[in-house]
Amino acid sequence: MTRHILPAATAMLLLAGTAAMAQGNLDTQTRDLIERLSPTPEQTQQMRGIRMPAADSGTVAPVLVPAAPAAASPVPVPMPAAPPMAAPPATPALAPAQIPLPPPRVAAGTTAPAGMAAASITVNFTPGSHALSPQAVAGLAALGRALASSELSAFRFRIEGHTDTMGDAASNMALSQRRAEAVREFLLSGFPIAPFRLIAVGFGEGQLLVPTADQRDEPRNRRVQVVNLGG
Repeated sequence: MTRHILPAATAMLLLAGTAAMAQGNLDTQTRDLIERLSPTPEQTQQMRGIRMPAADSGTVAPVLVPAAPAAASPVPVPMPAAPPMAAPPATPALAPAQIPLPPPRVAAGTTAPAGMAAASITVNFTPGSHALSPQAVAGLAALGRALASSELSAFRFRIEGHTDTMGDAASNMALSQRRAEAVREFLLSGFPIAPFRLIAVGFGEGQLLVPTADQRDEPRNRRVQVVNLGG
């Protein structure tokens, strides 16, 4: 895909953000996104692998010493049998289904699967278009700084496009895909992010953040959602 040329004001904004990253002076909005997009405890547990020892670890094999012969046991003297004792009543075991488990953490303000780190961002597009407005550029700059930060550089992310229920579902699906791709392209153009780390997917009106009736104009549903897919 051919990358769009950014306006001069947008380019200056990105340069300022890149300089702030180099100096380690990340703003509050960027820090908040880093925290929200960092892997959840559930994801961290899934990403932990079993570390196998190296074939040649350099350790010395232990020396096996034969055990000393056991001493002869004395002949046991028969003892009178003790009277049988009544067994204590058995305690009923708690069925696995009855054991309360903590629910997986769901990212607030998103429609992401439970246990996955995510953040929703309201992005202003030109109506019916996938062109980013200046307000959208300003809002996405913090996301770019967050994804390029050292805290998140080891993870991949899904850039999701979402719409409200205005228009027909098929058109909204196609529009959400183009908008997700536009956001991905903006992030790759302005920030040091490897392309393989970002996947653009359009969801149309299939995952409404605010449930509404059909043909309802709801700005909170016109959003971009970013989901941490792990390393």
